[in-house]
Amino acid sequence: TIMLMPWCSYVTQFVFLGLTDNWVLEILFFMAFSAMYVLTLRGNILIMVTIVFTPCLSTPMYFFLSNLSFIDICHSSVTVPKMLEGLLFDRKTISCIAQLFFLHLFACAEILLLTIMAYDRYVAICAPLHYPNVMNMRVCVQLVFVLWLAGTVHSLVQTFLTIRLSYCGPNVIDSYFCNVPPVIKLACTDTCLTGILIVSNRGTISLSCFLALVASYTIILFSLRKQSAEGRRKALSTCLAHFMPDTSFSTDKLVSVFYTVVTPLLNPFIDTLRNEEIKSAMKHLRQRRVFS
Repeated sequence: TIMLMPWCSYVTQFVFLGLTDNWVLEILFFMAFSAMYVLTLRGNILIMVTIVFTPCLSTPMYFFLSNLSFIDICHSSVTVPKMLEGLLFDRKTISCIAQLFFLHLFACAEILLLTIMAYDRYVAICAPLHYPNVMNMRVCVQLVFVLWLAGTVHSLVQTFLTIRLSYCGPNVIDSYFCNVPPVIKLACTDTCLTGILIVSNRGTISLSCFLALVASYTIILFSLRKQSAEGRRKALSTCLAHFMPDTSFSTDKLVSVFYTVVTPLLNPFIDTLRNEEIKSAMKHLRQRRVFS
């Protein structure tokens, strides 16, 4: 939709090119991505329910893991339903503000949560005697509050810097969701300064979290040399779910599909296939439900 002004036209909605124009591929993509989205919802909801209703999983690691599942559900739901609607009904228009805001909110919250989880594993493995005091539930709740606050501020900055530009020309985005790089390309004003501010904001968060992750796991790997093979296996299995890439920085369609559709599905599969405590808790919940 384009609103005509006396001096220019003002874009209020954007049009997606989507993934493909081939209707056969659109049907195949719709079926595949629908199945993956349903599995994402079911798997992550199952993890959340299992952790909430299993007393022995009331630990900081599983508290953060349930938050990660919640973020995966939200992050996937920001982009996938609109993509499925475009594939099935060919409705490829959207007002980008809401999607931009929530996309960056959940992406930033996810990468900050992964950093917190890395710190949690560092304390648990490298300083186990101090772990109950350092990572008590009060601290965990405060950390989660901070990550949501930081994610909100980051998202507001990204969204404000994007929508303050003038869009008075083309409104077609070569993607299937609203992300900052393809949107600001359509601005009819100079975007150099805005682009620098956006990259600086995103880069600061990404680089800081990346360095924290590398430092945490480097120390963890060195400390594991002193443990038994079984201890190393168990410790590493609790860290696998933390290696989930940030999803707000890709503009390539295939890579974006992987990060927005596939990545949120990896968390429940990794946790159920590699984590014996989660599998055991799910089994007990299932037995308890059958017995009831």
